[in-house]
Amino acid sequence: MKTIKGPALFLAQFADDTAPFNNLKDICTWAASIGYKAVQIPTWDARLIDLQRAAEDMEYVNEIKATVKEAGVEISDFSTHLQGQLVAVHPAYNELFDAFAPAELAGDLKGKQQWATQQLMWAAKASKNFGMTTHASFSGALMWHTVYPWPQRPAGLVETGFEELAKRWLPILDEFDKQGVDVCYELHPGEDLHDGVTFERFLEKVNYHKRANILYDPSHFVLQCLDYLEFIDIYKDRIKMFHVKDAEFNPTGRQGVYGGYSSWVERAGRFRSLGDGQVDFNAIFSKLSQYDFDGWAVLEWECALKHPENGAIEGAKFISEKIIRVTEKTFDDFASTGADEGLNKKILGIN
Repeated sequence: MKTIKGPALFLAQFADDTAPFNNLKDICTWAASIGYKAVQIPTWDARLIDLQRAAEDMEYVNEIKATVKEAGVEISDFSTHLQGQLVAVHPAYNELFDAFAPAELAGDLKGKQQWATQQLMWAAKASKNFGMTTHASFSGALMWHTVYPWPQRPAGLVETGFEELAKRWLPILDEFDKQGVDVCYELHPGEDLHDGVTFERFLEKVNYHKRANILYDPSHFVLQCLDYLEFIDIYKDRIKMFHVKDAEFNPTGRQGVYGGYSSWVERAGRFRSLGDGQVDFNAIFSKLSQYDFDGWAVLEWECALKHPENGAIEGAKFISEKIIRVTEKTFDDFASTGADEGLNKKILGIN
């Protein structure tokens, strides 16, 4: 068995225009000072990294590595959540996603898709340049507006949707394979890949591509009322990344899963800082350790109530205490009778 690495911190929710969150060196120094051993870097944030240079300029790569090391952490992975979203966008969401791409692409659905695809290609090369083997992203969505089938979906719509999603992602997955890096999709409401069934449908359409894998985040499964522990049993061989994020679901007589268009504070399902929600992290860390998960436990802070800096400080301690130092011994080794084939046959009654 392997001991899970951590704690690591996803920087997306912390990057800001104010110090120490406005540049890579200072935010990494801050992360190290509160107990983190690694950071996961959002590649869309120019305050932290230039993705194209990371893919093409090894001198720049070495500078970034030195900066992060000097700050006292390492890089666990890169993320292209926002770019991955733009690989597949239904026209109804076109303007809503303009902020995810350069301003000159506003309203240009095809242009944003092409830009996002190039970003993912660079991300594959950048990940290899930094010695990483995993990468975090979203799948995007062509079908989310039909998730609740009313009016009923036309026959073949879902099949066609997954075929198109696979068509867009296959060249990207092939590039990641060329670079020796796994794409880990965060299964997330709003994405066409949001649970086990949708992941399996996609996997079939990409011919069970070995680079199509999962970023496991139990908080999204709590909000879907999905068994997040059995999920690990089922998909253990495809789970390559882990976001440690808490959530709670408290339905009432007035609202349930869909939340009544309420704010996050008022929803029945909402994200919480670690330890403040309902996720059984003892069981999760046990299962991942049992199945030899060989990655980082990465805090993704999202909470409707608590300040992010407090969530980050508490989260580092929380993850450190949950990580299981796996044993190389069996608890009853003290009673071992040693290896003796003759004794074994005698016990079994074998002549």
